[in-house]
Amino acid sequence: MVAPTPYFADRGCHVRIYEEARALRALGHDVRIVTYHIGRDLPGIPVLRIPRIPWYNRLEAGPSWHKLYLDLLLLGKATAFSLRFRPQVIHAHLHEGAAIGWLLKLVTRAPLIFDYQGSLSGECIDHGFFQADSRAARIFRRVERFINNSADRIVTSSSAGYADLRANWGVAPERLVSVIDGVDTDQFRPHDRQEARSRLGIAPDVPVVAYLGLMSAYQGTDLLLDAIALLKAQGAQARFLIMGFPVERYRAAAEALGIGDMITFTGKVDYRDAPLFLSAADLAVSPKLSLTEANGKLFNYMACALPVVVFDTPVNREILGDTGVYAPLGDTAAFAARIADLLADRDGLKEWGERVRAKAVQDHAWQARGARLAQVYRAVTGAPRA
Repeated sequence: MVAPTPYFADRGCHVRIYEEARALRALGHDVRIVTYHIGRDLPGIPVLRIPRIPWYNRLEAGPSWHKLYLDLLLLGKATAFSLRFRPQVIHAHLHEGAAIGWLLKLVTRAPLIFDYQGSLSGECIDHGFFQADSRAARIFRRVERFINNSADRIVTSSSAGYADLRANWGVAPERLVSVIDGVDTDQFRPHDRQEARSRLGIAPDVPVVAYLGLMSAYQGTDLLLDAIALLKAQGAQARFLIMGFPVERYRAAAEALGIGDMITFTGKVDYRDAPLFLSAADLAVSPKLSLTEANGKLFNYMACALPVVVFDTPVNREILGDTGVYAPLGDTAAFAARIADLLADRDGLKEWGERVRAKAVQDHAWQARGARLAQVYRAVTGAPRA
């Protein structure tokens, strides 16, 4: 697996990489992850890293010009290792990984699987790296089109991504497979509520709304703060548990809005602690605005039996189905109203949470996702069905 990212850094993209590798190793595949110099190793999966770059230690998602030389180092590391390891499949994450994977394919003759989690040019625009009508955007789209056409199969993390590749990038359907994110429902499950609240310093009787993940404009963090301000103005009594990074910008924004007293900012949360901390909440939110990028945090919410308020997008509908609570895309007032409605129905929250948990167990366990990936591997290598 080629992972051009500071793996592992407790965010959605990295969770997908880790859980895919873990599910595949459980099926007997020998998986090695080649990645950047920063991040941390998780037990059970061998990780190879590029040489240490002392001035680069960014863990947040998003584009950076530093990635140009980081990815060259990653290509060198992956090439040298591949000549010894002789992989049967190259499984590349993100567009940069697929570009590296295409070059590795020329060297090793192994088929290339591109794990697609959203548009490269779309991500750059979402992060404000360049404008949609800029020359840079046109260049990135050409590069993106080439990368999309370089893989033997593209595995998409959502059906919306699948549809986008078909409609807007002209990728043939026989080269596309949808393998949406999943969740380890044994690890992510309801834990002791009082222990969680004690660890977090939250009173046992106050309603709690949780958010877990990267904090940024395209993740909807700014809209979430606006929604909290609306709820405070309406007299809502709740605490918002916001877990993720970067923190300081949003802590300052919360104080400026006069809602700092309603929010507990934890900073980055270790993936192993996430199930316990989520268990402190009564419901969870994800105001993410992207129409094609995956939304992996929803699976963790569901497995922890938390009703979820989201914007109405195809990605969120695919994951939550009729167990989700939806607001029109970008409508902050409606988003706040959905939260208020759930908080007002204290008796119904437990029943709703049980429905959400049942859907996670039935439809979204990682074991089934690993078996689906194994089918893709057999298809591109011509291996017999196990």
